[in-house]
Amino acid sequence: MSVGFIGAGQLAHALVRGFTAAGVISVHRITASSPDTDLPTVAGLRKMGVNFTTSNKETVQKSDVLFLAVKPHIIPFVLDEIGPDIEDRHLIVSCAAGVTIGSIEKKLMQHRPSPKVMRLMTNTPVVVREGATVYATGTHAEVEDGRLLEQLMGSVGYCTEVEEDLIDPVTGLSGSGPAYAFTAVDALADGGVKMGLPRRLAVRLGAQALLGAARMLLDSEQHPGQLKDNVCSPGGATIHALHVMESGGFRSLLINAVEASCIRTRELQFLADQEKISAAAIKKTTLDKVLQQPGAAETGVGVRTGISLFNSSRHKK
Repeated sequence: MSVGFIGAGQLAHALVRGFTAAGVISVHRITASSPDTDLPTVAGLRKMGVNFTTSNKETVQKSDVLFLAVKPHIIPFVLDEIGPDIEDRHLIVSCAAGVTIGSIEKKLMQHRPSPKVMRLMTNTPVVVREGATVYATGTHAEVEDGRLLEQLMGSVGYCTEVEEDLIDPVTGLSGSGPAYAFTAVDALADGGVKMGLPRRLAVRLGAQALLGAARMLLDSEQHPGQLKDNVCSPGGATIHALHVMESGGFRSLLINAVEASCIRTRELQFLADQEKISAAAIKKTTLDKVLQQPGAAETGVGVRTGISLFNSSRHKK
């Protein structure tokens, strides 16, 4: 088995580190492609020994399992490019938030009648083999394809199959969840510093508190509310602290954050379906050449298919 990544950003880098640390695949059997060779993650992939190229087509040719690890609005244009090169042996795994299996199959079926497509949502802790991954199976993917994906993703954390309509909420919860946790640790550390702790110690203690609490919850059959109650002594410091958090709307903020991430995920699918992208969102992506096309507007670009995505000059910031 060989694995390819179209896109060489943070997610690809995290997955490669996780896979190789788990020993589930040898690094020389992994290929990644990106038009931007100056990305720090590209340097990291090269240092690990990954086969790096600026050609999507080369990645397709060298891979059996192909991860689409690019931004959602890039997916349609990547599919237009690699569609003719997809073979029966390929398992296409989309990591793009909001992009449906149906939309990917529709693109690929212009070139092949039964493309094997799966969609997953994971998160960056796969780099330390503590990821949270769910996946959904496409129309033409088979049972053994699901087993193969579970073998890969299960080596870097928790992995389970779900119905596709649950993936957007998962994106809002565990997909974006590490950012919520990092923000929480940062804020806890600020509180510790305010009360006199050295910054390094405050960060370590805050992170360890979250890590320990998560492990207690996963190893127990108790409701998180019960575990919270176990920490709160009557009239003690913790219940006073929780009162302040409740007064500030702590629970509502987290609920609203999950909802906002989920809603934005669905908006990204709409943008991908439109095959349009704002100039501000393009930056240094494979779509630079789109800006050179006749009639490209500053605020919205209707992209023609068949454009080679890797023959463009870089767009300077």
